[in-house]
Amino acid sequence: MAKLVECVPNFSEGRRSEVIDAICKAITSLDGVVLLDKEMDYDHNRAVVTFVSHPKVAVEAAFEGYKKAAELIDMTTHKGEHPRMGACDVCPFIPLSDMTIEEAVELANRLGKKVGDELQIPVYLYEDAATTPKRKNLAKVRTGEYEGIRDAIETDPTRKPDYGPAKMNLKAGSTAIGVRFPLVAFNVYLDTNKKWIADKVADAVRSLRGGYRFVKALGFEIKERDQVQISMNLVNYTKTPIFRVFETIKSEAARYGVNVTSSEIVGLVPNDAILDVADFYLRFENFSKAQILEEKLRSIGGSAAGTIGETFYDEVASSSPAPGGGSVAASAGALGAALSAMVCRLTVGKKQYADVKDELSEVRDKVDALRAELTQLIETDKEAFNKVMESFKLPQGTERDKAIEEATKGAALVPLTVMKKSLEVMKLAKTIAEKGNENSISDAGVAGLMAMAAVDGAWYNVRINLTSLTDGDFVVKTKEEAAAVRKEAEGLAATIRERVESKL
Repeated sequence: MAKLVECVPNFSEGRRSEVIDAICKAITSLDGVVLLDKEMDYDHNRAVVTFVSHPKVAVEAAFEGYKKAAELIDMTTHKGEHPRMGACDVCPFIPLSDMTIEEAVELANRLGKKVGDELQIPVYLYEDAATTPKRKNLAKVRTGEYEGIRDAIETDPTRKPDYGPAKMNLKAGSTAIGVRFPLVAFNVYLDTNKKWIADKVADAVRSLRGGYRFVKALGFEIKERDQVQISMNLVNYTKTPIFRVFETIKSEAARYGVNVTSSEIVGLVPNDAILDVADFYLRFENFSKAQILEEKLRSIGGSAAGTIGETFYDEVASSSPAPGGGSVAASAGALGAALSAMVCRLTVGKKQYADVKDELSEVRDKVDALRAELTQLIETDKEAFNKVMESFKLPQGTERDKAIEEATKGAALVPLTVMKKSLEVMKLAKTIAEKGNENSISDAGVAGLMAMAAVDGAWYNVRINLTSLTDGDFVVKTKEEAAAVRKEAEGLAATIRERVESKL
């Protein structure tokens, strides 16, 4: 899959559709930019725009949005329910495919410098792009909003921006640019117009008041509906799922004799976030995303659309040195995890395995996560190798030698990570071989073999990268760590093989 980054700029305008249309037109004026969504909220006087593109054009596209917003939105007259600090209030990058957090942080810095230098807008970096721990939380960055930042930015050292002038751009305001996990913007409506109740319920779920760690929540009065709203950002839906927050809001509202009337998603939502809700309320057994029609069609379409030279196997078979053995080792680990998950799904829900249902359900979730991580490491290993090759193209000298050394260290650490993740697969495969569906015992055995192959293959790649390094301490430490992982893996492989042989 091609590199993709998502960008979700929020603009302080929710009442003039022609303004947001003009901003979206500016953003999509660049080739390769796809507008996924735009949502306007009259009461909040705010719009959320979502676009995706290759990282190469993402910064320029976002900048065009900033430039048009600075032209059309005047913060000196802006009023709305939602906290705000600028015309383009906040602009997060979210890495989607074949992209790391570090690469997204680089985009945030490039955009921040460009916005600060060319538009003279103060820029604060937040979340994973934050330059200080105090700026990680967007709410803290935006403390005081437009007016508060305007009055303090020139005299308060803690208000000094990361990019741009230490002086408020009166018309365009200031802005926050960051990198984050895909969040879910989730609102819940109550059948009351009493804002104090919304505030109490919001406090019950928001992180800063002792609620859920990954929930940011505020209570709002929505006069147009004669209702109140709990407006939330779920900043990590995998750790605090939608259904858990929704159920808590229902129970907290009931304490005040109030009911939930409806809820809404603002902008786009990851597929898995909704699947979690369906799974919770419908009590699915052995359900997987592969059972969703659209997912199946997409996978078939992707395979059918592929041409020679575009698949992973064709890339490996080509004359290009990457992807090579390191990526193949990660692929083997991912296959071991996938087979492990399959055996779990063939076990959970079967009457004769009722006593291990909970345990193997937990194992299933863990190997699913490991499969995703190892799949990503296929590309990460390729990128690490390419970085080494790029460093050799630098001009001769000390800086070139340092670049080669650092890139080679990175190329050694990636397969070490593959070894560790594959070892975790083996630990779980051992449990599966012992307690899983005995009709699938051979699959459990193959899962163990594939994971062991991943460990061995990655071990080769760790060692070959260590041979050219001059940092002796790094070499010794890395080699010892990798050898310990391999030794533990060999013991697990023998145990799995014994379990499988005894049941065949």
